[in-house]
Amino acid sequence: MRGRPGGHGPDARDRERGAGTVLVLGIVACLLVVLVALGGLAQAQAARGRAQAGADLAALAAATALRDGWEPCGRARETAGRNGVRVVACAETGAGSVRVDVVSGPTVSVLGVALGEATAAARAGPATSANG
Repeated sequence: MRGRPGGHGPDARDRERGAGTVLVLGIVACLLVVLVALGGLAQAQAARGRAQAGADLAALAAATALRDGWEPCGRARETAGRNGVRVVACAETGAGSVRVDVVSGPTVSVLGVALGEATAAARAGPATSANG
């Protein structure tokens, strides 16, 4: 059976059969990719927040130890370890202040692929006078 001239017969409809299914599958695949990407971003943001909290607490502990006459970087490492982060740099910056740099414990991963570690830094110590 031949279709009508101009391609509007039964043959033209048969060629487009199933096109909607392919379109829906493509949309679903795109949505899945977006959801996985958003999940990875959320996980990275959470890891960054944990790293920053660990850095803040480690710097406060180090500044307190320095003020009380103890070794500040040892206290920073101990506090960081309790908060699931690792100190990569610790230094006295003068005037009773300490700067601590940390990385998060577990790496950020999406679908089993490791994307990296979250890093953070914090400084703690007495406030400096703005007037000199």
